[in-house]
Amino acid sequence: MDDPTKLTAAERDALFLRRSFDAGRRAVAQGNHPFGAVLVDQDHRLLLEAGNAFMPSHDGTAHAERLLCTEAATRFSPDILKRATLYSSAEPCAMCAGAIYWTGIGRVVFGLGEARLKAITGNHPENPTLDMPCRAVFASGQKSIEVVGPILEDEAAALHENFWAEKN
Repeated sequence: MDDPTKLTAAERDALFLRRSFDAGRRAVAQGNHPFGAVLVDQDHRLLLEAGNAFMPSHDGTAHAERLLCTEAATRFSPDILKRATLYSSAEPCAMCAGAIYWTGIGRVVFGLGEARLKAITGNHPENPTLDMPCRAVFASGQKSIEVVGPILEDEAAALHENFWAEKN
C-alpha cells in the first residue's frame, strides 16, 4: 500500500475506498454480497475492515458498515471515532447510516450511490434497496457527519453489475 501520509486527500480517499472494494470482493469469495467497508483514523492508519456477512444465516442486517460500526464502538474511544473516516464500497443504507451516526464516526466516503445500486439490483429479494441518501439520515440528527461521494462510482458499480444478475 502507498504511504497514505504522502498522498493528497483525494488520493487517500481513492486508496482507502479501493480497499473497501477489496473487502467487498473478499465477501463475494466467501459467498456473500459485494459490499465492504474500512475504518481509518485521523492519522490515516487502517483500524478495521469488514465485508458483508449475509450468509450463511441470511442475516439482512449483516451489512459491512453495520458490522464495522459494532466492532468500532466496542474497540475505540469516541474521540478516535469522531476523527475517523469510514470508507464504504456503496452508500450506507438508512440502517448503516444510523449505525454510523450512533457510533460517532465523523466522516464517510462512499463509492456507489444508493440510487445507482437500486438501478443495478432492481427488486432483488436479497437487496431490497432503500433509496434514501445517507446525507438525509445524517441531516435528521444532531451531529455533523461529513459525507464524500459518490466517487469512483463506475469502479464501485463493477462489483455489483454481474453479481445480482447471476443471483436471479
